[in-house]
Amino acid sequence: MKSDNFSFRIKLLFFCVLAVAGVLVYRLYNVQIVSGDEFRELADRQYTRPNTNLFERGSIYFSTKDGARLLAAHQDSGFTVAINPSALTEVELAYTKLVELFGGEVIDREDFFQKASKKDDPYEEVYKRASLDGAKKIGEFDITGLQTFREQWRYYPANSMAAHTIGFIAFKGDDLEGRYGLERQYEGVLSRESKSAYINFFAEIFSNIKETLGSQTTREADIVTTIEPTVQSFLETELQGINQKFDSKHTGGIIINPKTGEIYAMGVYPTFNINEFRFEEDASIFTNSLVEDVYEMGSIIKALTVAIGLDADVILPTTTYEDKGFLELDGYKISNYDGVARGVVDMQEVLNQSLNTGVAFIANKVGNKNFREYMFKLGLNEKTGIDLPNEAANLVENLKSSRRIEHATASYGQGIALTPVATIRALSALANGGFLIEPHIVKQVEYEVGSPYIVEPVQGRRVFRAETSEEISRMLVRVVDEALLGGSVSLPQNAVAAKTGTAQIARTDGGGYYTDRYLHTFFGYFPAYEPKFLILLYTYDPKGEIYASHTLTAPFSTLTKHLINYYEVEPDR
Repeated sequence: MKSDNFSFRIKLLFFCVLAVAGVLVYRLYNVQIVSGDEFRELADRQYTRPNTNLFERGSIYFSTKDGARLLAAHQDSGFTVAINPSALTEVELAYTKLVELFGGEVIDREDFFQKASKKDDPYEEVYKRASLDGAKKIGEFDITGLQTFREQWRYYPANSMAAHTIGFIAFKGDDLEGRYGLERQYEGVLSRESKSAYINFFAEIFSNIKETLGSQTTREADIVTTIEPTVQSFLETELQGINQKFDSKHTGGIIINPKTGEIYAMGVYPTFNINEFRFEEDASIFTNSLVEDVYEMGSIIKALTVAIGLDADVILPTTTYEDKGFLELDGYKISNYDGVARGVVDMQEVLNQSLNTGVAFIANKVGNKNFREYMFKLGLNEKTGIDLPNEAANLVENLKSSRRIEHATASYGQGIALTPVATIRALSALANGGFLIEPHIVKQVEYEVGSPYIVEPVQGRRVFRAETSEEISRMLVRVVDEALLGGSVSLPQNAVAAKTGTAQIARTDGGGYYTDRYLHTFFGYFPAYEPKFLILLYTYDPKGEIYASHTLTAPFSTLTKHLINYYEVEPDR
């Protein structure tokens, strides 16, 4: 009996030792392998100046059409060169050596000697972001009071590319945090928790064993975006060209897959270099107006109105009405853009000639309640939920009115104000068979530990019948083939559906609309009946041209041809 009891105790002791050994091995593995880079970084910190900004952060990637990844944001490291004026006696020698190493245009003589004269100051920076080789050479100089300190910084290899989408980090109080774009939206997974540089090794091994064994997988991650760098670059070139040619206040554009919601490119011009931004600049330069601003979108909304009429079975493409050039509703008069009467015209001509009276006719036949319900089903009364910060709410209160005039003006894109991203989501329902999509920028979140999270396309609620989507696409193809600049931009081998828009800009004092300021818009998708790309362009207050057909048709056509060639889109007619 005693022998059995002794044997049990020996086995129990063995298993206890084995368990402790297992915990030690696990913790050593975690310290040396999983967290090895972090502890090496912390070791570096012990040789840096107080308040040094050493930090870790996850990377952001672009995705090429072939699935390769290109860095959009990552951590870079180097050294800050500093002097201790109270200890630096060989000032002239130090200056000469630094000029030999970095150049006189970088190390200014007057500035250097002024800093060296501050004998009560133990620390003055003279050069930042030196390489490891540079830091080693400074050490070889062996000049007392000349020092190097390890530093890290956020680096954006593409400089200004997708600046409004990527965003940047900056100080918020004492902490560096994402302030705009994806850097802010995904702060929770991109940021890395800092630890003290003076953690006791054995305390680290034995601390929080219970928490470690029972903790959930870390949420720290890198993110992979849907942004295709070649497409993004091409879009930004076109936006810059539009803005400069017509001296617009700003110009924006989005290229999206209307079936999946993946955004291949989005940009705003003027833009900024993320590596060189300064907060003393006008902060409005950092605003992503594609998400954060709303506009009265004008006649591109007519495509939605015609689709609503088709889906509600109140019109056919061949339905006619008498266009008198104007229409009176609730004591108000609305007119076509030129005030000219066309007589009896069908719905195709309403789109071809962009007739305000024609879409007002449709909205009236649909009825206020049904028209409002369709517009709300298109998501115009809600935010899209795009994974970017500060998304603005659309201004659609006029659709709740009982009067016909508000619905008539909304039918051609005035009196309601929408974000460009909400607009492109609604327009995608015309192209994709009638469904609402979820626009998104990130396609994959790659956690440091555990499986990646892959963003799957979400097919939202159905807004239009598939037949409606096909019919409106057919009508919009005819707009391009017959009406847009006289059919001169039609592609013989590729069916493209498109519509322009020109909207008056509301006065800032609330007193109606400016008579000489316009928002020009343009949207189009292709291949028209199996769409892979939908492009939305807009330019705010362009000079020299009244109509969007003369400002945005050419860049849309250029982008379309580029995408067809780059993605090798096969002919569909």
